[in-house]
Amino acid sequence: MTTEHRTQHRTDATRRSGTADHPAGVLVVGAGPTGLLLAGDLAAAGVPVTVLERRAPGHGNLSRAFGVHARTLELLDARGLADELVATGHRLRGLRLFRRLSLDLTELPSRFPYLLITPQYEVERLLERRARAAGVRFEHGAEVLAVHQDDGGVSLDVRAADGTVATRRAAYAVGADGHRSAVRTALGLPFPGRSVIRSIVLADVRLAEPPPGLLTVGGTGDAFAFLAPFGDGWYRVMCWDRAGERPDGDPVGLDEVRDITRRALGTDHGMGEARWLSRFHSDERQVPVYRAGRVLLAGDAAHVHSPAGGQGMNTGLQDAANLGWKLAAVVRGSASDALLDSYQAERHPVGAMVLRSSGGIIRLAMAHNALQRALRDALSLAVGHLPPLRRRALGAITGIGIAYPAPRGAHPLTGRRAPDLPLREGRLYEALRAGRFVLVSPEGPADGAADPRAVHVTRTDGGRTTLLVRPDGHVAWAAEGAAAGGRAAALAAWAGTGG
Repeated sequence: MTTEHRTQHRTDATRRSGTADHPAGVLVVGAGPTGLLLAGDLAAAGVPVTVLERRAPGHGNLSRAFGVHARTLELLDARGLADELVATGHRLRGLRLFRRLSLDLTELPSRFPYLLITPQYEVERLLERRARAAGVRFEHGAEVLAVHQDDGGVSLDVRAADGTVATRRAAYAVGADGHRSAVRTALGLPFPGRSVIRSIVLADVRLAEPPPGLLTVGGTGDAFAFLAPFGDGWYRVMCWDRAGERPDGDPVGLDEVRDITRRALGTDHGMGEARWLSRFHSDERQVPVYRAGRVLLAGDAAHVHSPAGGQGMNTGLQDAANLGWKLAAVVRGSASDALLDSYQAERHPVGAMVLRSSGGIIRLAMAHNALQRALRDALSLAVGHLPPLRRRALGAITGIGIAYPAPRGAHPLTGRRAPDLPLREGRLYEALRAGRFVLVSPEGPADGAADPRAVHVTRTDGGRTTLLVRPDGHVAWAAEGAAAGGRAAALAAWAGTGG
């Protein structure tokens, strides 16, 4: 071993074990869905993780998100959680965006051709269980006050529930702490954008006359209302009165919820007891950069948008799936720190796209003059009758169609989501549960030698394309037949040394 190689070996070993100057591990701020999935992925990859959460343990069943889209279910399937989550909810096989536009989710090329209606806390329950089983450490009542970083690591000043302040240090930190992110604020990063809808009212209620459909959405005049079941007898109501917008701090009464719901839907369905009432406003905002040195942002800390399309939680979970394997490889010393720049390059455009699509949906839904309504009807007609437009809309809303940039001259599948191919060894998304790259070929390893950086599997669908699939289910490299040319370079670029 050369002197250069011995020095590199010591450096990599130090990165894995950690010292005071070069700490190991990651601090994840926020125990919502994004932070939990990320923490679980890192811990499963052998990275020490501490989650800092401002809220106390067992913060209740209050959640805004209710829909889990197909792409998110695929990512949960790659972690062995999807089937259990599906059992907690109801499958919605069509989406009605406007009066004249419905999208048939059964057209999706996925094992999950539907929108799963289940409360966010069910997603959090499964992700927290996985994270704890993988060894993630949780600190509740922990409020981040300041962020400091240097060449060796990042330090967070954290105030505990008893008022004491201590410093937590790690190699990297991730702010997954919501739209009022303390991490983003401490970094001094702007969060440009604007409010789209003010004074949205949320309530958890019981209904004497449950609606006939799974989701109930409607509006008339200045009133809009949405109803969704928790599955335990309670219903979430989200309603809005264009003519009655109030500050977020104004109290909400059940009579206000009943009144808006009646005007929007024609009935309040016998709305009775309420266990929770709140008021909030919906913003469209995105931070310019998702990475600032050794600190990264994900989920609502990086982007917020209107609830139209139900993409909020889903986009955050997909952020975490993209970031987790990259950050684990860098912390372990098997990949260069430059790999983290691809997180910004891949996910920032997705966040911007979601802002545009959800914003477009909500503006068309709120159309109140003749010109806007005519535009909405024309768009609905085009999407409903032109298959390419319909597929594009389905892909954008469900995440199935999201693709990442590919190098010039790359195979057309590079950067795209890999479908759940049947394999001699099972299914592709079962193979991804190892948290590693998966090399899918039509005839086994092309050169007869398995590369330890990837799980080697054989496709049985008759396809002749060899795929190198990243841990997040996107194609890193592809070639026709079983040829190995370019595969080693792709593995080196994305997986590093594999150590």
